[in-house]
Amino acid sequence: MHSAVFLIEFGAIILGLGLLGRVAGRLKFSPIPLYLLAGLAFGEGGLLPLPASEEFVAIGAEIGVILLLLMLGLEYTASDLVSNLKTQYPAGLVDFTLNAVPGALAALLMGWGPVAAVVLAGVTWISSSGVIAKVMGDLGRLGNRETPVILSILVLEDLAMAVYLPIITALLAGVSLAAGSATLAIALGVAGAVLFVAVRYGRLISRFVSSDDPEKLLLVVLGLTLLVAGIAQQLQVSAAVGAFLVGIALSGEVAEGTHTLLSPLRDLFAAVFFVFFGLHTDPASIPPVLLPAFALAVATAFTKIATGYWAAKRAGVGVKGRWRAGGTLVARGEFSIVIAGLAVTAGIEPALGPLATAYVLILVVIGPLTARYTEPVAAWISKRRNPDGPCLAATPSPAKPPEAVPDQDPAGRA
Repeated sequence: MHSAVFLIEFGAIILGLGLLGRVAGRLKFSPIPLYLLAGLAFGEGGLLPLPASEEFVAIGAEIGVILLLLMLGLEYTASDLVSNLKTQYPAGLVDFTLNAVPGALAALLMGWGPVAAVVLAGVTWISSSGVIAKVMGDLGRLGNRETPVILSILVLEDLAMAVYLPIITALLAGVSLAAGSATLAIALGVAGAVLFVAVRYGRLISRFVSSDDPEKLLLVVLGLTLLVAGIAQQLQVSAAVGAFLVGIALSGEVAEGTHTLLSPLRDLFAAVFFVFFGLHTDPASIPPVLLPAFALAVATAFTKIATGYWAAKRAGVGVKGRWRAGGTLVARGEFSIVIAGLAVTAGIEPALGPLATAYVLILVVIGPLTARYTEPVAAWISKRRNPDGPCLAATPSPAKPPEAVPDQDPAGRA
């Protein structure tokens, strides 16, 4: 009986996701907000809770994040990663300053204390790699000139989590300095080892994984990714970082074949991840903290846009690409919820969990909108302010050769 109920519930979820995806496709809009609202409707305190499939959906959500980051890693080589990290680390510092500080200040103003301030700083700092990866894929921007800048900031944030999570865990647990330092050293060592292997032995890994049989290639890549992600998470390093570095390690024909094989799986489990996020949010806990969450969301949406604009400008990307980079970085998601969950479990501040949930829900809905519309809105404002001047979104002069246009990607998209 339980098996039948599970099949009915999970089948209804998948069917509903497919129908919502069709609606979003016809509206030429990212389906992520619709997936989240569906999760809210059928989760804790919603219209019709779905308890039988909850455990499977939770596992599927974890796999969804891992596959999103794996596919993101496949877009770039290990040398690209190292080069971007070397050149973009100032953007990581700006990102931390502009986006972590508002969260810390908000917690202190509400009288929550220093530990809660460190927690809320992490919630407002880290963009959602999963949501952003999905949005860039939906909008067809993976080949754009600003994409390496966006990825560099996301990678810096994900790698920073290897340091931040052990620190926050130690603070919440109140452990000694020695114990916290040991946990941090292990996390840094594991992240460094995985990165070293990806950079130094990426070709050997690709050769080991390579296969002319699609079935064998799928099984080996998927198994390797889940294995590395699981080991990384067990050692207090983000599973997302492990999956991303596996994608970085694979190159050439292996990366192309893997991308083709895993794309349908990624889309399925990524949709499950966003539904899971909504399922575990009680709508009744949101209204009391909605106003401060909205104010914090608006403030940090602007700071993320400023971060992306500055980083893209520093990298030599054109004006349109700068606005696209800023708008794409707005969404928060999985890491923010993980950080808030640690604080809730430790009993630091009762209102922190609902506020973080409302904050993330606002930005995970707004994020796809800012990713798509920040550039055209900026162009409209620019035109209104200076009607006789050149429009931000104007077509480049025909006298300038295509390769000199700063906002064009290798495929010629503007």
